[in-house]
Amino acid sequence: MDKLNYTMLCDFYELTMGNGYFVSGMKDRITYFDLFFRQIPDNGGFAIACGLEQVIDYIEKLHFSREDIEFLRSKKIFDERFLEYLENFSFTGDIFAVPEGTVVFPNEPLITVRAPAIEAQLIETYLLLIVNHQSLIATKANRIVRAAGGRAVSEFGSRRAHGADAAVLGARAAGIGGCAATACTLTDQLYGFPATGTMAHSWIQMFDDEYSAFKTYCECYPDSVTLLVDTYNVLKSGVPNAVKAFDNVLKPKGFRPKGIRIDSGDITYLSKKARKMLDEAGYPDCKIVASNSLDEYLIRDMIFQGARVDLFGVGERLITSKSHPVFGGVYKLAAVEENGEIIPKIKVSENVSKITVPHFKKLYRLYDRDSGMAIADQLCVYDEAIDESRDIVIFDPTYTWKKKHISNFRAVELQKQIFRNGKLVYEKPSYDSICEYCKKQVDTLWDEIKRFENPHTYYVDLSQKLWSVKNHLLAEIQGNS
Repeated sequence: MDKLNYTMLCDFYELTMGNGYFVSGMKDRITYFDLFFRQIPDNGGFAIACGLEQVIDYIEKLHFSREDIEFLRSKKIFDERFLEYLENFSFTGDIFAVPEGTVVFPNEPLITVRAPAIEAQLIETYLLLIVNHQSLIATKANRIVRAAGGRAVSEFGSRRAHGADAAVLGARAAGIGGCAATACTLTDQLYGFPATGTMAHSWIQMFDDEYSAFKTYCECYPDSVTLLVDTYNVLKSGVPNAVKAFDNVLKPKGFRPKGIRIDSGDITYLSKKARKMLDEAGYPDCKIVASNSLDEYLIRDMIFQGARVDLFGVGERLITSKSHPVFGGVYKLAAVEENGEIIPKIKVSENVSKITVPHFKKLYRLYDRDSGMAIADQLCVYDEAIDESRDIVIFDPTYTWKKKHISNFRAVELQKQIFRNGKLVYEKPSYDSICEYCKKQVDTLWDEIKRFENPHTYYVDLSQKLWSVKNHLLAEIQGNS
């Protein structure tokens, strides 16, 4: 996976446009592209940005091999001078991005690329596929973790993921979203997100009887025993045989069991009965783990119904974000440079939600100084700065009569510069620090924004200057149509 050159993982039209820019003399024209999304998955109140580390690795390795050039030459549509240009291709532009784990909202630039036209166009596909996928899984994972109400959630989805990269990077994103562990060993090896796991039903079926399977496992791993108790019958054989193995193998050696896992049936009912049986047997510290096609809604209902579950293992509905499998990020031109001047560009659509926000922009988050909670975000033109010493009035960019006066706030610019003139200038944080940062970000949101149904809409407004630029461009287009 690490050795594969992803430069050719691009939509073919990026190459045809690049060739067109080259032969028409536009290859060096500086462009500004924004990567953003329009809708929060599952109609939630917020999303989580993820995937920047893989974007950085991709940009640093960009190159066309001799085999790549020959393949493109075989298409017989590319100018030979363009192919010669690709032989020495590398990224020379600037990239700005919100750090991984940042809470984000629709129409905010998660990544801004400032680069010559060919370079900016070529990287579109890979940036979108990485950010779309990992942001989707991190967002879904956070919903599931919040539903668990402080109980640990492990990511169990590798075998149901849409390919190897989706399994490994999906597990990585799940950890950033708040999961405590993964079943994916390679993700642990690459990123340090701890891999855990004990046994499958096949382990128990391999033995002549359930007790022998449990006894052998306890002998192999006395200090980390979690037994799968639903192969035959949870209450009639699974839990009784587990207790018997605990008594006969672990207790004499001075060990305590870690837990039992229930993977089928009415888990709420079974967990209540199992909890009573474990407590009466002298194992009140033995945790109960639940798995089997769980999601945030099932977990929330189980807890509401009094399930005695301590940990959740969540697989397919997390790793595929089954309820909303597309993040929907897009990559749109926002501006170009002409003789050193930045000229804003806008995409217009009859669908109002698809009209883009033009210009090279800054993204600010406003925090209440007393509570530390996030109040609103504001998009500004690149040369604007928010004065924290004065009250600010924000307004809805569509329903402009909706206004909010904000005072006693601090303004934080969210995007960081990642590349400058093609060189990495950003210090990549550790995986653990990204996970902790994400947790702190979510903690700055009011509970109303974190609701699963009908969450409060978080304000993302335009500065007066940016709003005026957008409306001036719209008026110009309307006047010329």
